[in-house]
Amino acid sequence: MILSPKVSILIPTHNRAASLKRLLDSLEASACLEETQLEIIVVNNHSTDATSQVLMDVLAEDRIFPILVFEELKHGKSWALNLGLGHVTGSLVLLLDDDVSVDKFCVAEHVAAYKDGPFDAVQGKVLAGLDPEGQPANMARLREYNIPTVDHGDASCEVRGFTGTNISIKREVFEKAGLFDTRLGPGASGFSEDTEYSTRIRKNGFKIGYAPKAIIYHELNPNRYGSSYNRNVQYRKGISRSIYRRDSLIFSVLPDLIGNCLRYLAYTAMGRRQKAYRTQGRIAKNYGYIAGKVQKRVLQHRQTRS
Repeated sequence: MILSPKVSILIPTHNRAASLKRLLDSLEASACLEETQLEIIVVNNHSTDATSQVLMDVLAEDRIFPILVFEELKHGKSWALNLGLGHVTGSLVLLLDDDVSVDKFCVAEHVAAYKDGPFDAVQGKVLAGLDPEGQPANMARLREYNIPTVDHGDASCEVRGFTGTNISIKREVFEKAGLFDTRLGPGASGFSEDTEYSTRIRKNGFKIGYAPKAIIYHELNPNRYGSSYNRNVQYRKGISRSIYRRDSLIFSVLPDLIGNCLRYLAYTAMGRRQKAYRTQGRIAKNYGYIAGKVQKRVLQHRQTRS
């Protein structure tokens, strides 16, 4: 149990200057932290936009919570996370992506989750935010925005894994489970640094909990809308998964692919748009996994021959 912790908020960022500013401003409005020390660590991952200027401006302001900035020139979210983890001083570390904003009670609810439950890591709720025009999502077509929403309901519970944002971990978790796999995540394979890490956490005997009141809002980006983006993302997730998983192509992946193809046809015929949309993504993920494994075997064969 952690009674009065110091919380290190770790934010890797790359070319999202305006979004990063909104996130930092939302953190400045955090409430119910009278007994909690807070530090914010931003790792600028080789940004080429106005990120450096935004950070200089923020550092010049008189803010409630201290902000530390580091530069990671190796391109990749996992590299940035690992650099940041090397500088955190808190007993809890809260990981946030740079395209979200936090509810004012989010940080306090993460702290409360460790007081109330036997958890070593905590996933908070991730809801749809606003688009560039300030408009909310059409909830009937939520999947088509292609954002990583997380909502396990309104009660705290144990979960098997987490997404890559709005997660907190105790210091002893990364001290024992290690750092993030730099082969994975944005800037490398594209995805799965979070799912691989949550799997490793559980293998090391740690429990992952869900805190329903620790809420963040993921911004809506028109560049991410639609089925073409979804197929590309899911394909790259399959590629990423092939790097660290050993699912059988014959007994697992191919049967799943065939099943998803049949379900897609059925959902399309029944007019179940959101179900068909999700299944289309699963098909692309299956293809990506197969492609990743084939590419790996071809490369191994070439290396053996040379």
